[in-house]
Amino acid sequence: MKPIHIGESVAMGIEVKLPKTTLLVITTEKGYIMCGALDVGLLNERLSDRQIIAARAVGVKTLEELLSAPLESVTHTAEDFGIIAGMAGEEALIRMM
Repeated sequence: MKPIHIGESVAMGIEVKLPKTTLLVITTEKGYIMCGALDVGLLNERLSDRQIIAARAVGVKTLEELLSAPLESVTHTAEDFGIIAGMAGEEALIRMM
């Protein structure tokens, strides 16, 4: 875990080393962005009542890459906050602050 400074705010970066893969998450109090392991479809369909603000970037291997990578998919609730596929992870986190 490590703090991620975004402007004057701080998010929390979490890196979990697993066999043959690494899970990456950067979280704020409102939502999070994550590597390709995030199942946005599950969040939108089966957990829609939770209104989770989340987005996913694929092909990232570090927290720094997660910040700069374009988002591949976002939850419906994230869209309500102006977070869209294609935007950089850092921009999405700013909207989640």
